[in-house]
Amino acid sequence: LHLERRRGGAGRAPLLYVHGGTFPSALSVNWGFDEGRSWSEDLAQAGHDVWSFDFLGFGRSARYPAMAAPPAPGPLGRSDMAVLQMEAVVAKVRSETGAPRISLLAHSWGGVAAGRFAAEHPDRVDRLVLFAPICRRDRKGLPDPMSLPGWAPMPLDAQWKRFVEDVPLGEAPPMTREAFDSWGRAYLATDPSAAGRSPPAVAIPTGPQADIAAAWQGSLGYEPSRIAAPVTILRGEWDSLCNDEDARWLRSNLARSSRVRDVRLPKGTHLMLLESGRGRLWAAAREALA
Repeated sequence: LHLERRRGGAGRAPLLYVHGGTFPSALSVNWGFDEGRSWSEDLAQAGHDVWSFDFLGFGRSARYPAMAAPPAPGPLGRSDMAVLQMEAVVAKVRSETGAPRISLLAHSWGGVAAGRFAAEHPDRVDRLVLFAPICRRDRKGLPDPMSLPGWAPMPLDAQWKRFVEDVPLGEAPPMTREAFDSWGRAYLATDPSAAGRSPPAVAIPTGPQADIAAAWQGSLGYEPSRIAAPVTILRGEWDSLCNDEDARWLRSNLARSSRVRDVRLPKGTHLMLLESGRGRLWAAAREALA
């Protein structure tokens, strides 16, 4: 597993960032924008000892052996495997820092893995910040999660669609095409085999997609009621993957948490961490962790 550290101040619990289901930490918390400032730098300057890693199959971490072959049935990297990887990473962070507990900042599907870790290890988590978390729904007619192939190609046009599909009519895209093209080139570079596909595409494990499908069919990968740490939910007002109903459900099921906050941020989508309004998200994260 690839692990990075950006040192900030002392005296606070180390902060571990948990990425989502389609791109690694280098393209999210560690992505430097035109001004060269990343979210991890912002957090470090606020005094946090920031750690980030890539799950197996993403970024600079090793690929599952099955990803070297054509996709076969059976999603790779579901939350049960992801939480084992988190346990190894958290053990490393605690060993390096001597801290008994860490804080977690998770995006999207990463919140399933982080929520599962926090539920299973309440003594190791200081605070939990869930940005755009996947929540439980009761939808019918979705495919069986286990019918998904082990991995799938993610081309840039599919990523661009994710940035713009929730933007209301009449509103400008919250990420310019120029900024996306720069990000997209770096995204393709995370997979040496991307250029060999037509169109060029990054291979990603489908475990996260299977976990989301399961969650939306009533089977979230963890029990929020087992989480004891303070929880902050951060979400963009345009995010269809984490809407008002989702946030209400999650709040009502965090009964054991010592404090629950829900922050709805204007003019943001599921990918607000990379959008022009990211400053609002970054400031809300700083406040949640302060």
